[in-house]
Amino acid sequence: MPHPTRLLLAAALLLAAGCITPPTTTTYDLVITHANVVDVETGTIRPDQTVAVSGGLIRQLGPTAASAPRATRTLDAQGRYLMPGLWDMHVHFRGGDSLVTANRNLLPLYLAHGITTVRDAGGDLTPALQQWQQQIAAGQLAGPTIFTSGPKIDGPGAFWAGSLEVVTPAQISRALDSLQALQVDYVKIYESTISREAFLETIAQAEKRGMRTTGHMPYTATLAEAAAAGLDASEHLYYVFKACSSREDSITAAIRQSQGTARPIGLFAALPAVYRTYDPATAARTFRMLAERRTAVVPTLYIQQLLADLPTTDHSRDSLLAYIDPKLEATYARRLAGARQQSAATRAFNQLLGARFRSLIPEMQKAGVLLLAGSDSGASNSYVYPGAALLGELDQLVRAGLTPAEALRTATLNGARFFGLEATAGSIAPGKAADLLLLDGNPLANLAALRGPHTVVTRGRVYSAAELRQMLQAVRRR
Repeated sequence: MPHPTRLLLAAALLLAAGCITPPTTTTYDLVITHANVVDVETGTIRPDQTVAVSGGLIRQLGPTAASAPRATRTLDAQGRYLMPGLWDMHVHFRGGDSLVTANRNLLPLYLAHGITTVRDAGGDLTPALQQWQQQIAAGQLAGPTIFTSGPKIDGPGAFWAGSLEVVTPAQISRALDSLQALQVDYVKIYESTISREAFLETIAQAEKRGMRTTGHMPYTATLAEAAAAGLDASEHLYYVFKACSSREDSITAAIRQSQGTARPIGLFAALPAVYRTYDPATAARTFRMLAERRTAVVPTLYIQQLLADLPTTDHSRDSLLAYIDPKLEATYARRLAGARQQSAATRAFNQLLGARFRSLIPEMQKAGVLLLAGSDSGASNSYVYPGAALLGELDQLVRAGLTPAEALRTATLNGARFFGLEATAGSIAPGKAADLLLLDGNPLANLAALRGPHTVVTRGRVYSAAELRQMLQAVRRR
């Protein structure tokens, strides 16, 4: 008879070699079998995989075996494609107390379009937003994980309600104190009235506190100055574009000299000069600088194109308008009125600008700039519908020259990287958040596969397509 110790040793060796499967008594919350797992980092497919989830985290990932792990709920993917949930890295919840419910009712739109994480880029609903964060985390409210900047930082007489208005270093310090007390996830700076000095000082002070900063940039400052101070991301492309001008220094000087005069030069007045002096070599140097400084860019191509088309597009029959509260829709009026007053020359220039913006994308990608997909959806941004607008942004990125895999990274892994969370989110691997999309088609082949997900999983909670439709129906307004 073989010695018992030798039997145990032999079994241990077989187990180490992967020849036998150890018995397990673990019961997972969710097991998904027979899934083609989309690896967003490599742009490849892992065929016929099983994913086991418990406690909102992925616990196991490997080839589907003859018998699935035990689970409270098992979902046979039947060869469908499983990818990480999408991140929309620029949204807004805002509009004051009268729009709290209207903003909350946007949450199902994100989930229904496969968006499991959003980054709120500043607003005036911080107490309500933080309540939603707690309710979502506790499973009491269906919605994406929300990161927020809380109120924006701007200058005196700021355009957006609720902004923290700063001029002096002491005011900036107090503003950052208040944001830290709110436990915000990052700092959002806006450029409506903030001075160059206050803008750069805000970045520098936040950097010393270990707080991430993003924002609009006053045209009185240069992108190189902001990146050197520690700016973590530039929102929209207007500011990167200025840094691609061969005459950036002289344009910036002229803008500074005009401040305090009867006719100060603003961003939109300066754009034609920036456009005329765009220089590919200067752009290449700028992109290398951004990559070296690890300054991310949020292009928001979709809203730029939508607003360029706004003067000639009738949105009154948009299907998604049915899910927008009339009080929120009323905030669209300002942009719509402005668009209708544009001259033919302005409309033509906006189309040229959009094409130029798209041309920057593949060059930034090649240079190693961290690109983040953001829709800019929310109150006041006319017809930029939550959820659908991010899918439109990804389409725009592919139109600009990215591969589907590169575009998907801007809305998954790159978002996690921005927040330093790539070890725990943004892709499908053991130990990462169970934020998942099950799709009928392969998104690496065609991003159209993102539309109408079969199943959405957020922090391990499963929403079927039918359940998502019911959630949308509950907030339908007309």
